[in-house]
Amino acid sequence: MGGKEIMPLSQMQVGQRATICRVGNLKSSEDWIKKLLAMGFLEGSSVELLYESARKKQDALMAVRVRGGLVALRRSEAQSIEVELL
Repeated sequence: MGGKEIMPLSQMQVGQRATICRVGNLKSSEDWIKKLLAMGFLEGSSVELLYESARKKQDALMAVRVRGGLVALRRSEAQSIEVELL
């Protein structure tokens, strides 16, 4: 993509918007990738981090707007989604 910062969704700050670059990584199971895709985490889709609890914990919850819906993920789960900040 266009030279902007690429990072895991789990590293975004509340209020930031990004475009999904890749769903899944070497640690992701095929079932987990299918579940993320079904929830709307598709390459090229826009995401916005709306809320995150307990920033430093891996099991912290994140509320993300994606494709017009609101999805809650654990921070550890969001590590398998790569995004490019807008």
